[in-house]
Amino acid sequence: MNNKEQHMTSIGGQAVMEGVMMRGPYKTAVSVRKPDGEIETKLDDNGVKTRAKFFGLPIVRGCVNFIDSLVIGMKALMWSAEFIDLEEEEESESKFDKWLEDKLGDKIKDVVIYAAVFFAVIMSVGLFMVLPTLLTSLVEMIPGIGAFTSTQAFTSVFEGIVRMLIFLGYMALVSNMKEIKRVYEYHGAEHKTIACYEAGEELTPENVKKYPRFHPRCGTSFLLFVMIISIILFAFLPRFDGMVKILSVLCRIGTRLLLLPVVAGLSYEVIKLAGRSKNKCVGILSKPGLWLQHLTTREPDESQIEVAIASMQPCIPENREDDKW
Repeated sequence: MNNKEQHMTSIGGQAVMEGVMMRGPYKTAVSVRKPDGEIETKLDDNGVKTRAKFFGLPIVRGCVNFIDSLVIGMKALMWSAEFIDLEEEEESESKFDKWLEDKLGDKIKDVVIYAAVFFAVIMSVGLFMVLPTLLTSLVEMIPGIGAFTSTQAFTSVFEGIVRMLIFLGYMALVSNMKEIKRVYEYHGAEHKTIACYEAGEELTPENVKKYPRFHPRCGTSFLLFVMIISIILFAFLPRFDGMVKILSVLCRIGTRLLLLPVVAGLSYEVIKLAGRSKNKCVGILSKPGLWLQHLTTREPDESQIEVAIASMQPCIPENREDDKW
């Protein structure tokens, strides 16, 4: 490994279908390995460095970054999917697809992207916020255990445990899907490429191979921090016990949804600290997220590393100070 002082970069990304998306301070690049073996790269300006100062404030920047990541990530995913089984898709185009294309024209992609983000958020909120609250409320109604369930600490911790079990179960289930395994290999390539760049080495497949596929700034770690921080914050919320049960449950769900931007903002600040600090306490804090990446990353092959390098290189600014984390 290189012993140079590490350059902690803000460049990050995600795996897509047969490719990698990287996002730097000025550019966002998506590189995909096409069926013919060639690598195609799409490069866009992202304006991260030119935003108003308000959007760079602590907590606020976390919320903005979370929304941006959803939209940009979905755009990258849809673009990458265009290269998969194109002939088969053209043959199976439905009348509804043609109707949408006629009505919306060039705007159809934007509509689909924002609709997909909307439904993804709704599904995530339902699965990881609403369902744990409902299950906790049902447990609290079991006769004879009121002494154990009548505190806000129980409510927050039990909800958190249910949320964590759903999350881990979902990750374990998805990781066994054949198509997702390929995506997770590209996820590993993304992490290894960023680590190589941070170490100051030239971005070549041989150099990138040497680095671990686990990174403290991974989105998987971010989600884990979201769950841990939500347990702490939700412990201070009222239980609304004086209401009819259905209203109590609705109020609980409502207050948790209102706090979601705060939870996302705080989680971003924690992962930002974890990504640039070598402090032992911070290292311990990062361990669970790194362990979880055993599920969400896999060792990539050389061809996948080449794709990750192709998406990384256009995002590196001329002045290395511009992409400091």
